[in-house]
Amino acid sequence: MTFGLKSSLLLLVILLFLDCLHVQAQKCKPSGKIRGKKPPRGECNQDNDSECCEEGKLYTTYKCSPTVSSHTKGWLTLNGFDKDQDGGGPAECDNHYHSNDIPIVALSTGWYNRGKRCFNNITITGNGRSVVAMVIDECDSTIGCDSDHDYQPPCDNNIVDASRAVWKALGVPENERGGMDITWSTA
Repeated sequence: MTFGLKSSLLLLVILLFLDCLHVQAQKCKPSGKIRGKKPPRGECNQDNDSECCEEGKLYTTYKCSPTVSSHTKGWLTLNGFDKDQDGGGPAECDNHYHSNDIPIVALSTGWYNRGKRCFNNITITGNGRSVVAMVIDECDSTIGCDSDHDYQPPCDNNIVDASRAVWKALGVPENERGGMDITWSTA
């Protein structure tokens, strides 16, 4: 009887462990879609090669991002954080605009984590270099195609939207800035 109880407990522990691994390994899946609206004339800022929403096009939305690790894979994009730039409204963390000459970023909704990463530093590695940048904004993965989002589509779930100072620190020439595979971690 004792052997059977020990075996059952061991089996239960193994199953719980495997279940935890399964949950951790699950991918972030789309949460829905929104239909694009045509921006009013002159309302979509296309600085930094930003995309404007197209009337009727379906855009995928996410409430999550891939799991954060010591080397989280992401896609670095170029964003303007000053007023009247392609970043849309003021930063979510403090409701202010910011200079693009300092290393700052906006993270996809899941990584932004309802503002819990506001004013925290992350280390971004790409192009053979690393830079520390401060999180000041959300790259909204849940909604877009409206005035609050400068009539741009929702962000993908793996975006690190960075100021030109981040790109400069990574040694990327100006004519090659726009999109790049990177890894990042909390600093």
